[in-house]
Parts: sequence; structure tokens; C-alpha cells
Amino acid sequence: MPKMKTGSSAKKRFKITGSGKIKRKHAFKSHILTKKETKRKRNLTHSTLVHKADEPNIKLQLCMK
Repeated sequence: MPKMKTGSSAKKRFKITGSGKIKRKHAFKSHILTKKETKRKRNLTHSTLVHKADEPNIKLQLCMK
């Protein structure tokens, strides 16, 4: 049986917190920022947690299961 490989895109995009939850960054903060309000851009700066429904798929990508 070959080794399981971690998804390269997943390891760049997600981090595991101390309690085992998965942290992610917001999208839509890379370019075309002139038309977006300052408040919206500021709120996109902060990281957030992945939704519970998406956690199993990401954990598979990160070889955690």
C-alpha cells in the first residue's frame, strides 16, 4: 500500500488550531480592492474557522483521518 499524500493546496491554505479545529483565511482580498469598502476589506483580513460540514473533507486532504 503506498503512502497517503497530503494535498499540496490544502497544506498551504489551512492550519490546525490547538483544539483541533481548522483555521482558514477569507477570499476576495487579493486584487480589485478599489471598489470594496474599507470595512469589508478590514473584515476579510482576519482568519476564521472552517464550517463543520467541510471539516471531514479537509481532514482527508491533510491526511488526518
